[in-house]
Amino acid sequence: MDVWVGSYTSASGGNGVGISTFRRSPDGSLTPDRSLEMTSPSWLTAHPTAPVVYATNETTDGAITTVSSELEILDTTPTGGADPCHLALSADNRFLLCSNYSSGNLSVFSLDGDGRITERTDFVQHEGSGPHAERQEAAHVHMSTVRDDVVSVVDLGTDEITSYTLGDNGKLTQLSVSAMPPGTGPRQLVRRDGSDLAYVVGEVNGTLVVVREGPVGTFTPVTAVPATAKPWTGDRPNWVAHLEIRGDRLYLSNRNPDCVTEFDISGEVPVALGDHPCGAFPRHFEIVDDVIYVAAQRDDAIVAFPVGGTAVRYETGTPTFVLVR
Repeated sequence: MDVWVGSYTSASGGNGVGISTFRRSPDGSLTPDRSLEMTSPSWLTAHPTAPVVYATNETTDGAITTVSSELEILDTTPTGGADPCHLALSADNRFLLCSNYSSGNLSVFSLDGDGRITERTDFVQHEGSGPHAERQEAAHVHMSTVRDDVVSVVDLGTDEITSYTLGDNGKLTQLSVSAMPPGTGPRQLVRRDGSDLAYVVGEVNGTLVVVREGPVGTFTPVTAVPATAKPWTGDRPNWVAHLEIRGDRLYLSNRNPDCVTEFDISGEVPVALGDHPCGAFPRHFEIVDDVIYVAAQRDDAIVAFPVGGTAVRYETGTPTFVLVR
């Protein structure tokens, strides 16, 4: 099993090389393996059947780089937007959706049978702002998530989740707009399997928001709880980042408090069980066999630990994303 790590490079003020890979042993330990130079691959998404991985090049002139499973660049495609930060595949794997953060728009690309990008099929621009003058001065599309033919787009700048239907031709048609509590700054949306509940990362106000979905693509806030178990009183805000669900447990990374917080979500209201230290500025993480691998961006390391166990550091420059393949 391999672990691919995306990083910020000098183009984004980081010191990463691009993509670095590690070999993962059965005990969960990592051994450095290979690297591939490219500009700031901040998000990585693997195609489920084709031997390719897509990387966002998070720069003003945003692009997507398609990489082979052998860690070779196949092609690079402009996104049409600035600072792409998230990628998602359609339910049938025929289209790739790219969120462009700074320019506040979403690009849609068609894929061939080998997973290669063929053309851009659509492009939607969001408009608006939120009450936080510094972070919400304009639309900031941060994520799209897919259920069947519905694409739900999370906008940090407008405090909205806008849903679209995705046609067979790769075109988007607006379906609904769901408002989040003002000043939330939604970053991610993750559904809970077998439930009509989903969870929204409130990056700007440091919360975890519970929403109910119904009909598909329409979200109604239910409640919001602090993103950490211990109240955060630091001088810098808690910029909540990434969310993962495992059964009745939810894990949420908190930047500046520098922890992954574990929640019990067996009930409707999440209950914080504890804050797990995980290195400085934990941006993204992945959980494999009860081991959490955290991209500690400002520690220049992947920090790995079993929940409640001892952490181990693996040095790598300005990591932003962890992909286990």
